[in-house]
Amino acid sequence: MNLEIVAQGVMVLTLLLMVIGKTPIYSTAIIGSTVAAAVAGIPFSGGVDVTIAKLINSGLNPVIADMAGVLMFIGIMEHIGFLNVIIKGIIKLGRILGGGPGVAAAGGIAAGIIGMLTGFTQPAITAAITGPASVKLGVDVSKSAGIHAHAGTLGNFGGFTHPTQVTVVATTGIGFGMINVIGVLIGLSLFAMSFFRLKRDERKRGFKLDTSELQKIVADFEKNETGIKLPIAILPFIVLILGFVLGYPVFLVGVVSGLFSIILAKFSYFDGEKAMLHGVGKIATPLVATIGFLFMSAVIKSIGLADLIGVIFNPFLSFAPVQTLLFISAMGGLITQSNGASIAITLPFLQAALGMGADPFALACAAAGGSAVMQYFLTGGPVAALATVIPVIEGSELKAANKFQRPSILFGFLVLFVLSFFL
Repeated sequence: MNLEIVAQGVMVLTLLLMVIGKTPIYSTAIIGSTVAAAVAGIPFSGGVDVTIAKLINSGLNPVIADMAGVLMFIGIMEHIGFLNVIIKGIIKLGRILGGGPGVAAAGGIAAGIIGMLTGFTQPAITAAITGPASVKLGVDVSKSAGIHAHAGTLGNFGGFTHPTQVTVVATTGIGFGMINVIGVLIGLSLFAMSFFRLKRDERKRGFKLDTSELQKIVADFEKNETGIKLPIAILPFIVLILGFVLGYPVFLVGVVSGLFSIILAKFSYFDGEKAMLHGVGKIATPLVATIGFLFMSAVIKSIGLADLIGVIFNPFLSFAPVQTLLFISAMGGLITQSNGASIAITLPFLQAALGMGADPFALACAAAGGSAVMQYFLTGGPVAALATVIPVIEGSELKAANKFQRPSILFGFLVLFVLSFFL
């Protein structure tokens, strides 16, 4: 039997193990890819063009430096209190514009922003405060939990450090920037739809709250004890975004924005640098995951599995490569209920579509977006997201909260599907 066919079988088995989730996902990717490469006859090292050592080194993609720059920035922003001020500002704006539904949406968006920058989206952090407050302002307990948990989609697809997002960006070679804009747009579309539905419920019930009672409810979570003004706290973020838009290196933009925040806060440069380096400590999981996934991607290509998939699915990939990949990614997210595990399904098809000459940016948005949106459809996420929000919003129920999420999730996917024709 041809060794390449055996190697492809080993790789398919590795991908299935990752999808099933009964083995550690990152170790499985690394060990399985190594075995597949060795079976295919690729040497561990030496002077030949393709070796396992070189394939591993291909995982050390420049996008890792981008992650480090963003995490240095978030490290100092957290330490000096600027991030907390911005989050409270977002929540206050949500309350002013939309009452209880606005508070719930803003709490979820704030959690999503934290997730975008840190790679760990945990809506319970803000929901512990804004969840009960939104309920007092008239939002149903389970629906409040549901809208808070949309944070996962915003954090995963709009962010810079989730392993799947980083792997897709590195594999397609597009760099961060516009894919994050698309991710934020899709993430916010889920919040917008849920917010609209909550406001409709509010109008149907005729809910109104006395002004004095309103002030009592919002006093705790809108209180700013730092003395930092919102316009000052948000300036470093503006610098960061401008740097992205102008195309400067992400790592450098992150460092410069961090130093700018130190100046604005009149903080010690030495202590500020320590805080920035502390932020980089959060890179551990995405770093290992990214190297492992990119190594797996290189092996999939080297053993001919991407070409084989391209041949088998040629009718679909040649006719509508972006939309086909979008549905494959969505199915991956739906089946695994994990944006991380879904990469095992999406990556071979992404490699195949790239090999057929499809647009890398459009493919990246489809590959990263489908699973980021649909991973929460069945249960709201078995590990993070909704399951962690339910305990902090007393009286909420997971099944009811997830049922509320589903129309908004489908709406977000529809927006991405329509957008995929114009990318």
